[in-house]
Amino acid sequence: MCVNGVQIPLEKPQTLLEFLKEQGYNIHRIAVERNEKIEAKESYADIQLDDGDVIEVVSFMGGGTL
Repeated sequence: MCVNGVQIPLEKPQTLLEFLKEQGYNIHRIAVERNEKIEAKESYADIQLDDGDVIEVVSFMGGGTL
């Protein structure tokens, strides 16, 4: 599976939610695109990952005014 441009072997069957937590992502501060489709956070636990998946994880960052 490819995550943010890096090949990562999928060593065991797992859901998107399990993978994200295992990788240390804060679920509330990210958006996930899987195979060119933005996934709803409510669906992360239902999405079974596959070796051929292409995942992009985008983190939200707070900002201020200049």
